[in-house]
Amino acid sequence: MSNLKIEKGSSRRSAYDLRDPNADTIERHTLAVIVDNEAGVLARVIGLFSGRGYNIESLTVAEIDHTGHTSRITIVTTGTPAIIDQIKAQLGRIVPVHEVHDLTVEGASVERELALFKVSGEGDKRVEALRLADIFRANVVDSTLKNFTFEITGSPEKIDAFADLMRPLGLTEMARTGVAALARG
Repeated sequence: MSNLKIEKGSSRRSAYDLRDPNADTIERHTLAVIVDNEAGVLARVIGLFSGRGYNIESLTVAEIDHTGHTSRITIVTTGTPAIIDQIKAQLGRIVPVHEVHDLTVEGASVERELALFKVSGEGDKRVEALRLADIFRANVVDSTLKNFTFEITGSPEKIDAFADLMRPLGLTEMARTGVAALARG
């Protein structure tokens, strides 16, 4: 019998287990990918994610240089640090990709999203929806006797918070653009 004692609260982790205990931590990253604006590029980028089972939480694409024919793809994804590194490396190997930036690790960035909310309600619920929209600085872009359509911009967390408050007031439909992001400075 061994004289080895394990004190209360000490780790029972093996000294031979060299894996990083934080390696399974799931992180959210915002990637900005500059690509040639040509047919099939988006399909190739998305194919990389779907073929390996990576999740995309948000995706936005727009041309950023008409003369140079380049577009910016902003992707919000989640994964372990190893998976995020693998995604960035694999994106960088796709031929029409010029640059891959991980805005989450490169420093402070600004993330914004646009959303439209259709809220149906009468009486007090209608008044409360208007009051909350004012607090969140949402604009009324359409109004009928039974519905409001609100437009709101902000961080994804702000959009989520607004949606959570509108659900009990009669939220019937929502459309979100996805995240647009730029590095600060």
